[in-house]
Amino acid sequence: MGKPMPADALKKAGVTQATGLVAYDLQAPAKNLFPVLTPIRNRTPRVSGGGGTSTNWKAVVGINTAGLRGFVPEGERNGVVTTDVQDKSAPYRTLGLEDSITFEAERAAVGFEDVRATQAQRLLWATMIEEEIADLGGNYTVQLGTPSAPTVTTEASGGSIGAGTYNVIVVALTLYGYLSSSLSGGVVGQVSVTPASGGSPFTYGGGSSNKSNATSTGAITGSTNVIKAKVTPVTGAVAYAWYVGTSGNEVLQAITTVNSVVLTSLVTSGRQNASAITGDNSRNLLSYDGILYQAWTSGSGAYIKVMPDGTLGTGTGLSASSDGGITEINEMFRWMWDKYRLSPTRIYVNAQEADNITKKVLTASAAQIPYVTGMEFTAGMRVKSLLNRFAMGVAPEVPLEIHPNLPPGTLVAVTEQLPYPINGVPNVMEMRLRQDYYQIEWPQRTRKYESGVYFDGVFAHYFPPSIGIITNIGNA
Repeated sequence: MGKPMPADALKKAGVTQATGLVAYDLQAPAKNLFPVLTPIRNRTPRVSGGGGTSTNWKAVVGINTAGLRGFVPEGERNGVVTTDVQDKSAPYRTLGLEDSITFEAERAAVGFEDVRATQAQRLLWATMIEEEIADLGGNYTVQLGTPSAPTVTTEASGGSIGAGTYNVIVVALTLYGYLSSSLSGGVVGQVSVTPASGGSPFTYGGGSSNKSNATSTGAITGSTNVIKAKVTPVTGAVAYAWYVGTSGNEVLQAITTVNSVVLTSLVTSGRQNASAITGDNSRNLLSYDGILYQAWTSGSGAYIKVMPDGTLGTGTGLSASSDGGITEINEMFRWMWDKYRLSPTRIYVNAQEADNITKKVLTASAAQIPYVTGMEFTAGMRVKSLLNRFAMGVAPEVPLEIHPNLPPGTLVAVTEQLPYPINGVPNVMEMRLRQDYYQIEWPQRTRKYESGVYFDGVFAHYFPPSIGIITNIGNA
């Protein structure tokens, strides 16, 4: 017989939670903790289109454009008015995403969630988010080209840049380029995709311009230098990537949403080199044009304002008007009324602009903040809409909404209803579809369930002059 266990060991015997014989309380199904914010997609009507490769329409953009007056002498007829008609078209595109689930993954999830069903839902959400970005900033038309060589100045104090001769190079970015680029990952040029089917890879532009010619700082001395640079704003750009270094070693230092930068220190390694940018990849020839790039298309007639350079690295911010509004937005309202007799119905902004607009309105001389003595109140305010006094009748309130994908430094005004009677345009903008969202369960070729969610259509905007853009806005 074995030796009897010591008394202290007997006290420790038995099963406790620490033994590990416990259940695992896994809540089912998985928690979907990601935002699905698609305001433009949600508000854009989805209509059935016809066949063919594109949707086409004729736009009457002017009546009596010669300005004939209506008075005539007795017994005479007036001259014939001139009508301005333009042919318009937009090619259909296919947008969608793919995913797969292995047989083992499906079996392992039994009792937890139906992974094939939840995968389909998440894939639909992902496609909706991608459509939202395309509706805002898809770019088929606008080519950024090659930015002009930046203007460069230096200061001998205020930074930690050492002695040397440095080059400054700039690359302009579209909305897609801005969203896809980062200091750690670099600027996206041409993108190559291998289809899930294993077919031949296809490519598209990632949203970046060609790189500019380099501008030298000249030889600088000391160890406390600052480098400042600016570039002529590029039509269609929402941001700029700045590469700085000695000759051949120009690496990505900053991405700004204004056309200038101030550098007090330099990174010399671990960042993308300017040599990686070999051409203009600003357009995506598989895409349709979203709101921004329909407005930025040459001849669109849209309102475009580029804010002045202002303080390098900061830019020029929006300014408060004496009536409690925002000067630059009031100017846009006035232009739209004078030119087209219309008012925007919504303004999309980044959180930066929403914050700055609120601060400027509240600190303006005309600001009035009502309160009742002795009553509780909620601290904090925000501007939820702007009054457009340049309209007939009652001045409309134009909602100010934060958009999840709009970069700092750019705002866009849209018009969802035209004040023109019997204009034949029930929707100023719409998603014209050959086929709305559909899911395909592909034939099995491996031990995976492969599927894709797609739609086939085009974002059609019938009156781009009703769009307004203010860009290069400084955080000031």
